[in-house]
Amino acid sequence: MATTVVGQPLSRVDARRKVTGTATYTAEHRIEGLLYGVIVNSTVTRGTVSRISADAALGHPGVLRVLTDFGSLRLAHPVDRIAFYGQPVAVVVAKTLEAATHGASLVEVTYERQDAVTDFDAPGIPSQTPADEPDYSRGDPAGALASAQVKVDLDLTSARENHNPIELPSTIAQWQDGRLTLWDKTQWSQGAARTVAGALGIAVGNVRVHNEFLGGGFGSGIQTYDHVMLAAFAAREVGRPVKVVLTRRQFYYGTGYRPASRHRMALGSNAAGRVSALVYEVRIENARYQSYTDGLTDLPQFLYGVPNTRTAYRVTPVDVQSPCSMRGPGVVLGNYALETAMDQLAHELALDPVELRLRNEPTQDEVSRLPFSTRKLRECYETGARRFGWSRRHAKPGSRTDGDLLIGMGMATASYHNNRRDSSARARIHADGSAEVFAASADMGPGTTTSVMQVAADALGLPASAVTFRLGDSSYPTAPLHAAATTMASVGSAVHTTGNALRAEFIRRAVADPESPLHGANPADVRVSDGRLSATGGGRDSYRDILRRAGLPSLDVTGSWGPGDADSKISTYGYGAVFAEVSVDPLLGLVRVRRIFAAYDVGRVISPKLAHSQAIGGMVGGIGMALLEGTVTDHRDGRIVNASLADYLVPVNADVPDLDAAFINTEDPQADPIGVKGLGEITIVGVAPAIGNAVFNATGRRLTDLPIRPEALL
Repeated sequence: MATTVVGQPLSRVDARRKVTGTATYTAEHRIEGLLYGVIVNSTVTRGTVSRISADAALGHPGVLRVLTDFGSLRLAHPVDRIAFYGQPVAVVVAKTLEAATHGASLVEVTYERQDAVTDFDAPGIPSQTPADEPDYSRGDPAGALASAQVKVDLDLTSARENHNPIELPSTIAQWQDGRLTLWDKTQWSQGAARTVAGALGIAVGNVRVHNEFLGGGFGSGIQTYDHVMLAAFAAREVGRPVKVVLTRRQFYYGTGYRPASRHRMALGSNAAGRVSALVYEVRIENARYQSYTDGLTDLPQFLYGVPNTRTAYRVTPVDVQSPCSMRGPGVVLGNYALETAMDQLAHELALDPVELRLRNEPTQDEVSRLPFSTRKLRECYETGARRFGWSRRHAKPGSRTDGDLLIGMGMATASYHNNRRDSSARARIHADGSAEVFAASADMGPGTTTSVMQVAADALGLPASAVTFRLGDSSYPTAPLHAAATTMASVGSAVHTTGNALRAEFIRRAVADPESPLHGANPADVRVSDGRLSATGGGRDSYRDILRRAGLPSLDVTGSWGPGDADSKISTYGYGAVFAEVSVDPLLGLVRVRRIFAAYDVGRVISPKLAHSQAIGGMVGGIGMALLEGTVTDHRDGRIVNASLADYLVPVNADVPDLDAAFINTEDPQADPIGVKGLGEITIVGVAPAIGNAVFNATGRRLTDLPIRPEALL
């Protein structure tokens, strides 16, 4: 069957609903009898609550309850003591949001304070080796580094980053006959159902989670945080539905964040640029009550063919809330350290940065010793360099100017593991010839509703206009978390498999039905297009007629797909090459991104328009990481100083002048049946080091602290 829908640059099928305001986001659902909950947060970092006075709050008109005893809840952190600044200590429930908000301000909390440390750079704080990130070594990295002809040894830092999607964390909880329904801003409805059920001590089958529309996430909605459990708890306590929406400031305390990190990256090579040694040591901030790790050491171990490599990962527990995934989790920071050091090594060798990378291309995965499923990184370098105009780069730093501005070009490699997980789907064709496909996935912005529909349309042999993909409901067939660039490879493959099975069932019925014009035909000879079945040599039927003859209103199939043991046979990653041009004002220290271009090998591109949008979005996030974003904590009390969009800087249109991306024409059929690789994460990987390397090319100053601040250039 010829592909007709996959590969088309379709606009989002839900775009009109979103821009006209008819798409209903979590906090916008109208539930009869709804009450409003507002959380009271601790104002100390460590200690216990000795007394809570709720009298003034309860005396305020409209306030119905002040809940303070969370002992029956199982949360990620202790409930009998304060583990971090901003931990919930009470919930005020009222008839209106205004009453609940004011009531919360009237709650008086007395604490028994204990000494706390929120600065993971403070002296005397021990670090730990996490169980899931053991030290790694191959060859003799210490000896190879010591004997290398050319060496680079850099210390780098990155600030904590907080998520700032437009939609705030929101939950509506409603109980009916012992069953809980949640409308929640989550990236994983079934994960949320399990977490809430565990926290409340009820069967997971008694929890249903809706999350059809999400206003961004970037990782902040993967885990299920206190406000979700507290909304469900409050609704059960008061016997009415309750809505809880965090404020922007509460968002900074109420969910996780990209942890601050400290890196040492050392490289050693010969005079020809063959890297023989790599030593990478990294440390991140962590909570005392829960260990968090992500893949910081992945790319340093894997990306280049370095025979002598050592990595060491450490976490430093302090009195903060736990970090969490943020776009390109871990990988984006490990890659920043690696690609900054590679650029410095190229400078020391007087070698073009692209050429240095080409000279260190591996022939297999050096960690797993497995062959690559596909690795079109050379094509990414070539395409990116040509389209960007890399040949116009001045090798000598500080030698290109535009008036009073210094101009620089930089580049970096990007990569991300092609994550695939077990997933299921249900496909249904109705008597009118239209189709619906169901999976408990989510769409926080990449256009999943559209791209999965495209896969389904081709599998079913239907036009795009006849197919609807339904997601956002935990009762639908199992889907993995909507994160880690997992969705298209996993859910898309399950939909492809299920759609093929449903199409085959219609073909089977047609060739077995004496009344069908296709009766007796070889099923292998039957093709489906626009819902019409045809066989070589003549004979036509249709989905509509098959259902009509059978007297069925619809026919559906539930199927599943999983990667099985594929990862034990192949190494499958996405790849990219990112090129950036910046201007630097030497008098003011201001860095401006002029343009970014990236070329990606991400397998088959299902929806070119949405893929390009994903790439642009990742670049914007990378600009924020490189130049703007950084959470500031007052370590005297653990309070976040810039917990607002007025003070926490994120890129705006003026910061994003010219961004573009291209995709290498390739598929990865060994990884999954639709030949795709994840795209959501890789597009931020490589952006920050490309910008930092461009700043070095402009100024000759190697800046190793993110974000790059004006004062560092003065």
